[in-house]
Amino acid sequence: MISKATEVRKQSSEELVKRLMEIKESLFRMNFKKSMGDTGVVRQLRTEKKELARLKTILRARQLGIEE
Repeated sequence: MISKATEVRKQSSEELVKRLMEIKESLFRMNFKKSMGDTGVVRQLRTEKKELARLKTILRARQLGIEE
């Protein structure tokens, strides 16, 4: 099984930045829903935060020249 990080590494930096912005907006909306009492978004919040961290790590590695 190919890990999700491997699939993400195949994408270009521009695509990753676009996805990063989408996730940030999604997290903002989910946090708002959670504050209004909707507990159904908690699991989605966790997965989105993990994906956000994964994208930031890959982008930073590319910036430092560790990864192409």
